[in-house]
Amino acid sequence: MSRPSSEDAYLASLVPASVQAQRFSRRNLLVGAGAFAVTPALLAACSSGSSTTAASSSGGGAATGTVSLGSNQSDAVPKAAVAAVVDAFKKDNAGLDVKVNTVDHNTFQEQINNYLQGSPDDVFAWFAGYRMRFFASKGLAGDISDVWGNLAGMSDAMKKSSTGDDGKQYFVPSSYYPWAMFYRKSVWAAKGYTVPKTLDELMTLGRKMKADGLVPIAFGDKDGWPAMGTFDQINLRVNGYDFHVSLMAGKEDWAGDKVKKVFDTWRGLLEIHQADSLGRTWQEAAQSLQKKESGMYLLGSFLAQQFKGEEDDLDFFNFPEIDAAIGADAIEAPIDGYMMAKKPKNEAGAKKLLGYIGSAAGQDVLVKADPSVVAANGKASTAAYTALQKKSAEFVASAKSIAQFLDRDTRPDFASTVMIPAIQDFIKTPTDVDGLVKKIQAQKVSIFGS
Repeated sequence: MSRPSSEDAYLASLVPASVQAQRFSRRNLLVGAGAFAVTPALLAACSSGSSTTAASSSGGGAATGTVSLGSNQSDAVPKAAVAAVVDAFKKDNAGLDVKVNTVDHNTFQEQINNYLQGSPDDVFAWFAGYRMRFFASKGLAGDISDVWGNLAGMSDAMKKSSTGDDGKQYFVPSSYYPWAMFYRKSVWAAKGYTVPKTLDELMTLGRKMKADGLVPIAFGDKDGWPAMGTFDQINLRVNGYDFHVSLMAGKEDWAGDKVKKVFDTWRGLLEIHQADSLGRTWQEAAQSLQKKESGMYLLGSFLAQQFKGEEDDLDFFNFPEIDAAIGADAIEAPIDGYMMAKKPKNEAGAKKLLGYIGSAAGQDVLVKADPSVVAANGKASTAAYTALQKKSAEFVASAKSIAQFLDRDTRPDFASTVMIPAIQDFIKTPTDVDGLVKKIQAQKVSIFGS
């Protein structure tokens, strides 16, 4: 289990005492916090080194000095990709320097609120959707609408995902990645496996893999957030995109038959999932696929970071259909990007950097260095895309509906204080679905108010 999130403390005033009591007594003050551990002082230290400039605050204006960039891209491949983008930016902007402060991904998310209320970096990595709007609405992010005025190649959908409740832009998308069922082509070719189109076909394939000595579906939820992706996929297939979005918004009954069916379906699928998942990180689960010990893995395409030099052997398919009336045209493709601090030390430099991050040129550098993601800018070149990147772009483009991810599509407090422990409780003891959903619903009412 992870340490309590500082965001939980910040949101305590939003979460009724009854919910907090349930949470703390049940989990002994421990909260899985992959959705959102290091001291606030460490993150606050990230902002040192920025220098103020008197240049124009416009995204296209002159800028000098040093810009600090807080990054959660701590794994080797994305960390190197950030460095490549920064190096390219500095070559084109001789008067500007960029100080990158990298913090472990989960740590960054867990301490984000203390970080933003302390001395944040001028620019910091974050996510599109509800989570972006939440911090913008709390006055913890800077308005970068003028940066958007100079951006070319961003779709209306990308702009919408970057817009706060007040109609202003607070986020610049850099890349996105789809969630799907990944597998090694060489293993499937050797075994003669074919892509399942329905849930029954997936179960049949899983049992065949078990008979062949493989773990059918690699699975790791030590950090709390990966299993949210499984819930989302099943809910999208069982109840459809509209219900899923409404459920995330707190407008549906978590104790109703529709949600029960999601967990009942998931319980049946646990038979072909890797056991003891609560003690395994997603990277460790990915290693079982990489070592050809597992046959499939439901995860985002960032999984490719674990296949350095073997990316060509990695492929994926859409999570199978469960209900023919619902179909399988709704997917998840989270958008990553960057925001600006409310009061950056170098505002002009920050906006200059954000403009480059959002540009086609900047994203060409990014996706070349990290082939597990796809550029958010529609004018970015696809000429050097790997087969996986091309397929990812086509996959997302062909989807009828696109969700972000459970912990990005709902309130932060609901995701971290309710859904992480609830899903982990379900994985540990999947027999009491009725009791589980009733507990979620009671907590949902306390948090959302209805």
